[in-house]
This record gives sequence, structure tokens and C-alpha cells, in this order.
Amino acid sequence: MKQTKESTFWISYLRSFITVLVVWHHANLAYTTFARFDKEIYINSTHPVVDTQRWLGLDIIVNFNDIYFMSLMFLIGGLFLIKSIQRKGPKQFINDRFRRLLIPFITLATFFTLIAYLPAYYLSKGTFYLPDYIIDFFTTQGWPVGPPWFIWLLFVFNLLFALSYKGLAGFYNKVGQRLNQWREHPIQLIIGLIVLTALWYIPLSYQLGASAWTGIGPFDFQLNRILLYLGYFLIGVIIGSIDFNNTLFAAKSKLVKYWKLWSVIALIVFVLLILITPYLTSLVIQKKIDAFYAWMIYYFIYTLSCCFTSLAMLTVFKALVKTTHPIWNSLTENAYMIYLCHYPFIIWTQFFLLEFKIHAIFKFGITFIVSLLLSWWLSIQLRKISYLKRYV
Repeated sequence: MKQTKESTFWISYLRSFITVLVVWHHANLAYTTFARFDKEIYINSTHPVVDTQRWLGLDIIVNFNDIYFMSLMFLIGGLFLIKSIQRKGPKQFINDRFRRLLIPFITLATFFTLIAYLPAYYLSKGTFYLPDYIIDFFTTQGWPVGPPWFIWLLFVFNLLFALSYKGLAGFYNKVGQRLNQWREHPIQLIIGLIVLTALWYIPLSYQLGASAWTGIGPFDFQLNRILLYLGYFLIGVIIGSIDFNNTLFAAKSKLVKYWKLWSVIALIVFVLLILITPYLTSLVIQKKIDAFYAWMIYYFIYTLSCCFTSLAMLTVFKALVKTTHPIWNSLTENAYMIYLCHYPFIIWTQFFLLEFKIHAIFKFGITFIVSLLLSWWLSIQLRKISYLKRYV
């Protein structure tokens, strides 16, 4: 294995790890206790395939992932943009983002999503008749986007960044330098992150609900988290304005040095969130606390969980990932395509497992392993096409 001291490959490894978590997350969704299927309009279901086998433990995994991993993905998505736009210039940068994000979203993502939702159509209508399915997909179901929603929204954030970079370059640099000065004072950084996360997340979530989606056709997004995702993306851009690998996230910085502490706090806060949720619900039902205050307590603990888990993930990978490995290199190279193409394997595997009376944990395990390996293999094959390899 190759030893590298200055490289930021740990960020690439973290990104690919989160991609695996995305596959893990979707493999869970057919087997949670809250899963439901709407036979009239299947896009309103919690997942395209819902099994009768359920397990509460999978709810916990889904909830844990949902708290932080998309925010962290947007943060990572902003890390290297300043260096990229300085190297390419705004015009070439936008053209590159268009080819890497928007074109794959419209073409590959739509193709894979169309394949993925066919089992849901069968469970709803009792037929696999393709012409009717395709018409229903684009009309009644409104061109569902599935997991690739992240890609088009990331493109929009990239576009906004490129168009505003000239005017905001000084701001990014100034705030980045301030972060650099605080690298030995992690408590200040963490408090700042908590405050910003609370401002970006809590007001919209209270007003709109904890899972408010909106959009037109495939351009769908979680409305209550739009500021949260944009905010974390901008945090990534600002961190990327400095030599973060050797300053803010240097191996000897206090932020990285205390990675175990951040990990323990992240675990404690998440457990607290699990335990306090039914307690707060009970207090509201008994009218011992106003619903507003109950929601504020819940959302604040949620905010803490998002912040500390994101911080733990970043510092754990920086502290522990010291060398490269061929298998992880392959995963990293194929992570984007895995993200694009894993969903059909997830849904079809869950569909084929419906008739088997085995515990939900085994169905989840089979779905996860099969989907990850097949999407990884398909990515390797598709990236042999020179154009695809260049952009995805």
C-alpha cells in the first residue's frame, strides 16, 4: 500500500464511503416499521417496494443516516470548487459541471430510475405492460426522480457558485482565513456550526414539516432542508479556500486530534434523540408541554446530531485513513456511477425477495450486498466507455 502524507485522498474515501451508506440506506427502506405503499399513486409511498417483513432496528439506521449524510455530501461537494474554478475559469467550469452533473442526471439517472420503478408499477397495477408504464411514469407519477435528486441540486449550487464567484471570492478567502485562525480552538468552530445549522434547519422545518418535498418533474428537492444543504455546500466552499488538509484538518490540529471525542458525542446525542422523541410525544399528548417547545427541543438535538456526526466523519477519516488501497481506490473511482445506477438493483432485489418468509435483517443484507456489488460491477463496465469515464 502506498503511503501519502499530503494527499486529500481521505476526502475521496469519505465520499465513496457515504455512497456505500446511500446504498445501505435504500436497502433498508423496504423493511422499516414506518414503510407504507400507496397502490393508487405509488410515488406517494415511502419506498417503491414495501415488504411485510419489518424490523425496528432498521428504522434506527435509516434515521441516523438521514440526519447527516446528505448535508455532509453537499459539504464535500463544495470543497474543491475554488481550486477548480481558478484553474479552469468560470466558463469552462460551468461547461464541466454541465457535462458531469446535469447531462448524467437527465439521461442516465432517468433511464435507471425508469427501470427501478417498474416493480412499483406492477405492485400497483398488476402488470408489466411497458407502454402503459412509461406513460404512467411521466404523467400520473410526475417523472419521479429517485436518489439522483442530489445531483441536479448540486449542479444548481455549482452554477450559483460560478456565477457569483467573482464577487464573493474575497469573502470566501476572508472567512476561510478566519477558520484557519480558529483551527486550534475547535469549540468556537463547533458552536458556530451548531448556530448556523440551527438557523438553516429549524425555522423551515417547523413551518413546513420535517420532510417537505417540492419540485417539478425530476427537479424535486426537500424544501425544508434547502437552506441546510446550501449552507453546508458553502461551508465546503469556504473550507476549500484554504489549505485545509494541512491547516484546519491537519493531522496534529485539535479538530482532528479529538476525533474520538467528537465520535462519542455524536453517538450520545443520537441516542438521546432516539430516547427523547417518544418522551416528548407523550408529554405533548398529556398536555404537559406545548407542541412548539417539544418541536424546538427535538430540532435542536437533531441539529447537534447533524453537526457532531458530520464532524466525526470528517475527523475520523482524516485521522485513520493513512494509506490507499486498491479496492477502496476502485470504489472511489466508481462511486459516482454507483450512486447513479444502484437504485434498480435495490428495488428489483427487494421485489424478488417479497415472497420469501425470512427475517427483514436478512432481506436487507441480501439487498445491500447484491445491489452494491452489481452496481459496482456495472459501473466498471460502463466506465470502459471513454466519454462516461471522463465525466462519471
